[in-house]
Amino acid sequence: MKKFDPSTSIHDYLVFGEFGDVNPSITDSSTFTFLSTKTMEESFQHETEGCFLYSRHWNPINKFLSNALARLEDAEAAQVTSSGMGAISSTVLQICSAGDEIVSERTIYGGTYAFFKNFLPRLGITVKFVDMQKPEMVELAVTEKTKMIYAESISNPLLEITDIPAISRIAKAHNIKLVVDNTFSPMVISPLRLGADIVIHSMTKYINGSSDCVAGCICSSAEFINSLTDVNSGATMLLGPVLDSLRAASILKNLHTLHIRMRKHSENALYLAEEFEKLGIKVYYPGLKSNKQFALINELMNEGFGCSGMLAIDAGSYEKACKLMELMQNEKVGYLAVSLGYFKTLFSCPGHSTSSEIPEEEQKAMGLTEGLVRFSIGLDGDITIAAERIKKCMKTAGIL
Repeated sequence: MKKFDPSTSIHDYLVFGEFGDVNPSITDSSTFTFLSTKTMEESFQHETEGCFLYSRHWNPINKFLSNALARLEDAEAAQVTSSGMGAISSTVLQICSAGDEIVSERTIYGGTYAFFKNFLPRLGITVKFVDMQKPEMVELAVTEKTKMIYAESISNPLLEITDIPAISRIAKAHNIKLVVDNTFSPMVISPLRLGADIVIHSMTKYINGSSDCVAGCICSSAEFINSLTDVNSGATMLLGPVLDSLRAASILKNLHTLHIRMRKHSENALYLAEEFEKLGIKVYYPGLKSNKQFALINELMNEGFGCSGMLAIDAGSYEKACKLMELMQNEKVGYLAVSLGYFKTLFSCPGHSTSSEIPEEEQKAMGLTEGLVRFSIGLDGDITIAAERIKKCMKTAGIL
């Protein structure tokens, strides 16, 4: 496969504002005027180049951001949404109807799990959760009713790597859509190039990078994106997960520094993972040579962006995990907070926060322990300072 550099692809995307601005102009309008009734009528039937109808469908700045995101994922097209869950729910409801089935990775974001487990059955859609680390389990779960296979490129919160090419072969053999959430690894992994059909991001996280908005996106073929925006049957058109134009403009600016941020997030995370491993602590980080999936992520990843800034450790118990996190916040390592991709380090205990929607017995089955602490490593200039502070906190918490 030809080498792909998403940063260069985005760098080559030049959009001029209305008066030659280096930033595209923000069109702060919900509706748009037409010079002829014929053009308005055509716009209701399909997208007309250079014409905009209504911001629930498209507006200029959302279109510019979507085009840049398509370049990020080497997709034909993309659509922005008001949240990552908006992207997930719109994609699922565009593909699946009552009586259909989804085969999903069992280790996924808690919000996605709750949507699959608790909400979709109300619509007659069944979800089977499997250990996607074993592709044969996916094959066994597929039936004639299966319309989608759903995975995360790097899973939340155990940081397991999905063998996208292997799962893609199963999907294609059964004419099923493979949908991959790539929130943890933008630029690091390019799922469409590895065989996925649709890629989803919560842009709230790394893509935006400043924890000041909620947003999502869907990247896929032009055919699928057009189906989402169809006036009569499109999920994003009819469900209304519209991204505010001011936020879209802000995210588009931040997107141009994503390559720099991902390199630094990854560099800092690898340093800390190696330091923690030396201390004898159980560390979850795919960039460690000792990680069982080190070879796999090196096969899948793009060069130059590392293995992402997410890592996790097992503190031994929930009590020790809580004490550690409170101490780290007091020592100014970062914030006790959910989410990820911020320029400061964030940490939380997934079993009692972002994965709390998953029943306790299922958490245990997937290997999510009570003492698991998930880190989103920040952009610290000197990560050795954070490392020493964390070690101090670990000793005080009784982990070392």
